[in-house]
Amino acid sequence: MDLLAALRAHRLLAIVRGSDPAAALKAVLALVEEGISLVEVSLSGRDALDVIGQARAALGPDAPLGAGTVLTADDARAAHRAGASFLVTPAVSDGIAIGRELQLPVLAGVMTPTDVLQAQRLGATAFKLFPAGSAGGPGYLRDLRGPFPDLPFVPVGGVDARAAADYLRSGATAVGVGSPLVGDAASGGSLTALRERAAAFLDVVRAEVRP
Repeated sequence: MDLLAALRAHRLLAIVRGSDPAAALKAVLALVEEGISLVEVSLSGRDALDVIGQARAALGPDAPLGAGTVLTADDARAAHRAGASFLVTPAVSDGIAIGRELQLPVLAGVMTPTDVLQAQRLGATAFKLFPAGSAGGPGYLRDLRGPFPDLPFVPVGGVDARAAADYLRSGATAVGVGSPLVGDAASGGSLTALRERAAAFLDVVRAEVRP
């Protein structure tokens, strides 16, 4: 898949991490039904590879479906076998190079300019600024884009609806959102509430003028 084009088009990546595999699958499908086309299933969730496999079967071969918290080469290969079409790492890791070998685009976790350069050299498609809130928020993103004005950054971590708007105004290509969007739906919580939050986040993303 063309991950960069998808990030630019949709501007919102939902991150699903749950303790109940059946609920996590329902959360993934509900998010897609509500119009959030980019979804990542974190490998730190219970039976995440099974969730990815079942989501792939339900969504079809062409739907963007990511595997997150990819730390090792084994993680990357297992995610590929399960049906992930892109990988997301929390840091500069072996998952970036292996993703490239597997012809899977990678959203690579970075914090510092050194991280950005390392991830770029390894072949990352886009750069996950994580944890964005701890890094200094939209101001830090603006500073980071100084030496890297043309690179696609996706802030993740502590991104609620208000922060999402601020990051997009500050030049983020997209934002990645976990608990402020998914809540407890991936662990058995309300899907109705999840759908309401999805609609609210989509309103925010669609309201922001593209840079």
